[in-house]
Amino acid sequence: EKKNIVQQSGILEFFHSKESIESVGGLDNLKKWLKLRRRAFTVKARDFGLPTPKGLLILGVQGTGKSLTAKAVSSLWHLPLLRLDIGKVYGSLVGESEGKMRESLQYAEAISPCILWIDELDKAFSGLDGTQGDSGTSSRVFGTFLTWLQEKDKPVFVVATANNVAHLPSEMLRKGRFDEIFFVDLPNEEELKEIIKIHI
Repeated sequence: EKKNIVQQSGILEFFHSKESIESVGGLDNLKKWLKLRRRAFTVKARDFGLPTPKGLLILGVQGTGKSLTAKAVSSLWHLPLLRLDIGKVYGSLVGESEGKMRESLQYAEAISPCILWIDELDKAFSGLDGTQGDSGTSSRVFGTFLTWLQEKDKPVFVVATANNVAHLPSEMLRKGRFDEIFFVDLPNEEELKEIIKIHI
């Protein structure tokens, strides 16, 4: 039923994650953080007064397991995974892009609790410096997303990935947008052994 709701949006993709947290080699601090918070969406946690987790930003070089980790969160927390493709948000009519962004976020809230995965966040909002001549559309779409990220009260956990922190707007990194920001580097010797063991 939730999958049918998501398909109506045309922007969100219902992702069937088959990856477990055991598929991720290394990244012990990140995995520990996720395991500690997996019960934060339960009724018991809400009754206790724990704040609902907002999201997680994973930064790092290509090929270091950022997207794999995003998929693994869904399996670990037993929550549906939705992928938001920012490229599909942009339309040709004035105000259409902002409307599509608001609509897709409303769809995510409608089927919450869920995980909202946004891949390559640094590239998604690359037109914010005004050099692409989009008449401020990127800025308005970004503003809509940022306001929602700050003010949302529904249990939608955002997992965003990015390669280059320098390309991310400073507003995105402000405390309160995401619960935590993790940097993912190339694996060390012990982590490489763990990754090889998983693959063989």
